[in-house]
Amino acid sequence: MDEAAPWPWVAALALGLEAVLGYPAGLKHPVAWPAALIEGLERRWNRPTASDERRRVLGVVLVVLLVLVAALPGAAIQGLLGSSLPALTLVALIATTGLAQRSLHDHVAAVLAPLQAGDLPAARAAVAMIVGRDTEALDAEGVAAAALESLAESFNDGVVAPAFWLLAGGLPGLFVYKSVNTADSLVGHREPRWRAFGWASARTDDLLNLIPARLAGALIALAGGGGWRTMLRDARRHASPNAGWPEAAMAGALAVQLGGEARYDGEIVARPTFGDGPRPTADDLERGLRLYRRACALLWLIPLAAGLIIALAQ
Repeated sequence: MDEAAPWPWVAALALGLEAVLGYPAGLKHPVAWPAALIEGLERRWNRPTASDERRRVLGVVLVVLLVLVAALPGAAIQGLLGSSLPALTLVALIATTGLAQRSLHDHVAAVLAPLQAGDLPAARAAVAMIVGRDTEALDAEGVAAAALESLAESFNDGVVAPAFWLLAGGLPGLFVYKSVNTADSLVGHREPRWRAFGWASARTDDLLNLIPARLAGALIALAGGGGWRTMLRDARRHASPNAGWPEAAMAGALAVQLGGEARYDGEIVARPTFGDGPRPTADDLERGLRLYRRACALLWLIPLAAGLIIALAQ
């Protein structure tokens, strides 16, 4: 395999392997390592007595450290393994740890099964595993909406964006993305405790997701045979510059309404709505899972097409 252009094939192989194999049960996930570093530095550096300016500067230092800690091992692994076909296959296998196609599908399917069976308490418990909102009082439509919103947003964060950065930057690109995304989930919040310290993590994550989120929305709309108008109209309603794209595309493709009020830690939070249809049902969640599988299949075509184009151009 040509050393100049292996990454489209590595990315395609990683996506295929992860869809089949998933992540081994009981094995500690690699994001636990940057998470431990982030939590340790947050406790040490993000002291309430420090000024916002100091905390913001230290938040920038945190991101720089994460990029270095993530990129250097990725580059070392690639350099040590080389560019032979067996080596690149092993790299693809390592890269599967940064993808979440299979686990995301399985978590949402675990919500769908009890919801279809009419077991609302079990459905609430299952959806609580993948969303941050309070789930104890959700009705069936609320459970279906929460699962669909998580499916759409995580399609970007757990599938499209990691694959994009693997394709663009190999293992260093993938590892950097996962580390920054983990930092955003841990400290990139707007509450007073994290607003200054987590600013750099949140903004860097926004930057890294700028292209992937729009690609994720386009893949959902393409896989669903619609949703473009809703995506283009509603995506910017979301507080995040990126999360609204796949969520609005999912709402439009399924002709349902997502978003709206949700309860977090006992408090009702007003959120924008996406789409003009009714609130989703269990049947809509099942359709959403089928759409998700088609969108994943379309994603696989991108590195395959890139690899063929590069090969033909040489």
